[in-house]
Amino acid sequence: MTSTDLAALPYRRPGRFRALVVLVLLETALVVSWSAGFIGVRFASDHAPIFLILLWRSLVSGLVLLPFALLMGPKLRGKDIAFQMLLGALAMAGYLSGFALAISFGVPTGLVALITDMLPLAVAFLSWPMLGQGLTGRQWIGSLIGLAGVLIASGWSLGLGNVAWWAYGLPVLGTLSLALATLLQKRSPVNAMPVYQSLCIQCLSAAAIFAVPAWHEGGVLPVMNASFIGGILWLAFIATFAAWGLYYLALRKSSPARVTAILYLSPPVTMIWAFLMFGEPLSWAMAAGLLVSLVGIVIVARARPADCS
Repeated sequence: MTSTDLAALPYRRPGRFRALVVLVLLETALVVSWSAGFIGVRFASDHAPIFLILLWRSLVSGLVLLPFALLMGPKLRGKDIAFQMLLGALAMAGYLSGFALAISFGVPTGLVALITDMLPLAVAFLSWPMLGQGLTGRQWIGSLIGLAGVLIASGWSLGLGNVAWWAYGLPVLGTLSLALATLLQKRSPVNAMPVYQSLCIQCLSAAAIFAVPAWHEGGVLPVMNASFIGGILWLAFIATFAAWGLYYLALRKSSPARVTAILYLSPPVTMIWAFLMFGEPLSWAMAAGLLVSLVGIVIVARARPADCS
């Protein structure tokens, strides 16, 4: 090793450590803000129809981002806009309507969070035909361990009740929709578009989709009370700007398998949010499940993706 190499060595390791710290902080913020979406929908659904909530969540988010998307980003091209509209239909309209409708039909929030956090398995299912990639044995083991932790943490809330059987399929369809959008986003050259531009287009396109069922539910005008407005602001600024912005940012800095594995933590965190906001009881099962999930996440995060091409 030369003197030049020795001089450079102390600067490389701190740089890698800082990058790791930034990634961990990014993923922590993603889990918290992602979990906030379930709580926001639960709160707002007591004050307005579900599609009206989704319409105004998406519309407010898109309109806030619109000036930045038009004035600060690169020039928008037609094919880029069309692709982001497709992502908006899949990742926004498809995913959000799937889990929000399930909650509105009475599926327990913990169960909805559990089903949607099977996203890594949905990504793995679609990765081979779309990317020519599969998960390694180590990644599969880590994913299953993470899923087991979620089952432990969420087990106390899995009562079926008197909910129609088909309602449990709604978050499954939403999760598959998000998995498809995730893989399309990862392999597309449109990744160069700034997050605030892509998120703006996706939100506005989802709002246009949500407007149709909202109209059939009774109209598209907002409910003018503090609870509805507060719920929409919560969903727009925390569950949309923070969660989706961090989600796409994490996708650019890491792999789909790692990012989606991190979301295994959202059911336990969702229960913490529910305890803080609604006084729902916590359990030892959540603490045990959280530790098991962390083990699975570490295994997935440290494994290298397989190349099945």
